[in-house]
Amino acid sequence: MRTLNRSTAGARSRAPVRIVHLGLGAFHRAHQAWYTHRADEENAWGIAAFTGRRPDAAHLLAAQDGLYSVTERAGSGDRVELVGSLVAAHDGADRQRLRELGGGPGIAAVTLTVTEAGYRLDPEGELDLAAPDVQQDLRVLRGGDGPLLTAPARLVDLLAARRRAGAGGIAVVSCDNLPGNGAVTRRVVRALAAEVDGALVDWVDAHAGFVSTSVDRITPRTTAADIGLASARLGLRDGAAVVAEPFHSWVLSGRFPAGRPPWERAGALFVDDVEPYERRKLWLLNGAHSMLAYTGSARGHGTVADAIRDPACRQEVEEFWDAAARHLTEESLDVPAYRQQLLDRFGNPRIAHHLAQIAMDGSVKLRARILPVVRAEQAAGRDAAPALRCVAAWAGHVLAAPDPAALPDSAAPDLARACALAGDTRRLAALLSVITPAWGEDPAVVASVRRLRRS
Repeated sequence: MRTLNRSTAGARSRAPVRIVHLGLGAFHRAHQAWYTHRADEENAWGIAAFTGRRPDAAHLLAAQDGLYSVTERAGSGDRVELVGSLVAAHDGADRQRLRELGGGPGIAAVTLTVTEAGYRLDPEGELDLAAPDVQQDLRVLRGGDGPLLTAPARLVDLLAARRRAGAGGIAVVSCDNLPGNGAVTRRVVRALAAEVDGALVDWVDAHAGFVSTSVDRITPRTTAADIGLASARLGLRDGAAVVAEPFHSWVLSGRFPAGRPPWERAGALFVDDVEPYERRKLWLLNGAHSMLAYTGSARGHGTVADAIRDPACRQEVEEFWDAAARHLTEESLDVPAYRQQLLDRFGNPRIAHHLAQIAMDGSVKLRARILPVVRAEQAAGRDAAPALRCVAAWAGHVLAAPDPAALPDSAAPDLARACALAGDTRRLAALLSVITPAWGEDPAVVASVRRLRRS
């Protein structure tokens, strides 16, 4: 079977590069790149994407001229669509190419899907300047040798190149599951830039728009069978195929100094305040995902669809949703309809969204997905047990790991140190402190989580 590329597929020519993307994963390809493809009828908005930790996806997509397919997997069947908005794919360690593109006058936006952990935040939500990889990047940004390791450093490097080139304004669009992700990205960029060049901070303030977004599309890990199905439908070998549910949502708020694609043509929503939509999505969808990841796996389930069919797991999700919904009062959010929609999406038996994938980096994810609901319930004088149940299940997940230091979590060394402490209460308090020090120092929270673990 011939390899998919623009020639073999008879696809349209490459659009000029107008967007740089950091984090060349399946979600980007099923979401932002898909929206750009759908919206860009004039073929004017090409994306040059850079990988994160590994260059594999860049090599694969470069061989396919950036072309790949998205399989929309509904209960009734599959729909395969070619996406052509990705026009260049690069190794994230290619600092020279990132600088060249960032300094180009045609670039209007840089988008990010680097996961919550990729922003290198400490438990208080600020840039962790003491982290070894951040320290290494600071040495490089100050003139040292070597590749840049973190997304914040790569973004700062791009913006510094743009300032040197006099290329003008740019939008920075975070598409990760963090509350206020635009503001978070701005804080991280300014904190790192201040350690390198104070004048760069002033330039960022004057020329960069930091856009907040709420993104939503379940995109499970692609399997060999998925690649085989897409390739058979296309009649061409597509090694970069991705699978996604039919549902998609993108809500954006912020300034685009150099313009943007008409994403609204593909269904994106531009609003003055994205925060209510962020809360609804982070708490109801992502929070429920984390609940299922830990409670469901403890009951022997492997996927979201398996877990939501378990009456015990579904009850825990519904009780968590009841607690979260008390703090989602804006009428435009239509929480009852959204909850029913989520149950339908979670129950799609043809989307194999693995709980082990969702469970990764739990110490970071729970800060955005569960912590705010706990705090809101406590502030209202109510028992936060429906939300803390997820935290208790996460703690059990960590404590049951044969080697906590080997967990796929950016805070794995801290988790391992906590697990090595003597005494259940001390261990649990130390684990909770990894999520937020306030929990580890609160005897009532520690006692509540310990009680929920036992139950």
